[in-house]
Amino acid sequence: MIVRKVDVFREKQGINLLTGHPVTSIDRAAKSVKGTTLEGKPFAALYDKLLIATGATPILPDLPGIEHPGVMVLKTLADGRRIKQYLNGRTVRSAVIIGMGYIALEMCEALQTLGLEVAMVKPNPRFLPWLKEELAAVVAEEIRAKSVTIHTGCRMTRIDNSGGHLQVVCEDLTLDADMVLVATGVLPNSEIAAAAGIELGPNNSIAVDNRLMTSDPHVYAAGDCADAVHVVTGQKTWIPLALRANRAGWAVADNVCGRDIALSGVVGTAVFKVFDLQVARTGLNRKEAAAAGFETAEVAIKTRSRAHAHPGASTIHVSMVGDTNTGRLLGTQMVGHEGVAHRINAPAVALHAQMTVEQFSQTDLSYAPPFGPTWDPCLTAANQLLKKL
Repeated sequence: MIVRKVDVFREKQGINLLTGHPVTSIDRAAKSVKGTTLEGKPFAALYDKLLIATGATPILPDLPGIEHPGVMVLKTLADGRRIKQYLNGRTVRSAVIIGMGYIALEMCEALQTLGLEVAMVKPNPRFLPWLKEELAAVVAEEIRAKSVTIHTGCRMTRIDNSGGHLQVVCEDLTLDADMVLVATGVLPNSEIAAAAGIELGPNNSIAVDNRLMTSDPHVYAAGDCADAVHVVTGQKTWIPLALRANRAGWAVADNVCGRDIALSGVVGTAVFKVFDLQVARTGLNRKEAAAAGFETAEVAIKTRSRAHAHPGASTIHVSMVGDTNTGRLLGTQMVGHEGVAHRINAPAVALHAQMTVEQFSQTDLSYAPPFGPTWDPCLTAANQLLKKL
């Protein structure tokens, strides 16, 4: 997880990397950043161009007791080490996870694999509300089959700590735990930009153009703190994912050094693993598409991950959304035990190309019995969706 060590920056690449120097303010008029070292000494640094890459911070619910020992978040390497130390330093038999997003589901598997009794809880009544209902039910069934309990629609009131034993107290139930993991999402670290008068975008992310420039022509922003354009809607969005962050960092470097690089935007392609399932999405679900002004049609299909006669086949569930006015493909979701993680890339490319469902249905996708049926699951979904457009 450590891609590059401090010494590589300093000694191999000649970059004056200052650790232990938290920046507290940006003076745009003086083109400087200011702060105080961990030892309390003030410092300032002048810039010609400034990149803000402050990332995102886990959301902590406003719950009494959230500060108790044993209540953890997972965002950084330090968070991961803290969780490992907690698990190794005491007897931990049970865990409650607050939230049911990507990190929550991956940690659900990790903790259950370690032999912990795991329960998940959230106030929203729907499990994975962004996922088509039929597909979300498949994921929930997989989790419950691993003896993990799911509690949706539970309004939490506090976290109690009695002699090191934790309780997540809800209005209608109490969940006992030796450890609580809070995984309710993240928010962009944009406060320093906002304080400097730099414009913000969706979810208070830092607003940037397609060259990652902020409202100040001398200041750029990239990574989980910055917004992007959604290729499908043409509107600003905030989707903090790794590829966009990495690509944006490269683009800023090129632009600062005089090479004009513009990014086209994102479609929100994401995949995660939960136990033996792969769950993937790209583009818009039906609710998001309707909110963006599209007239939508949707299908959900079940098909096989391999050719009919090939051993080891399992079910792939595909949901696909299109625009009834233009026929344009708007989004795709998939759930299955195999063949999902990389298959989602085909509709993702189609979204970037702004293809119609009909055009996508005519694409020449690969076929071999060990990897899929003659008609790829994506093509089967597209053919079914065409009937509704």
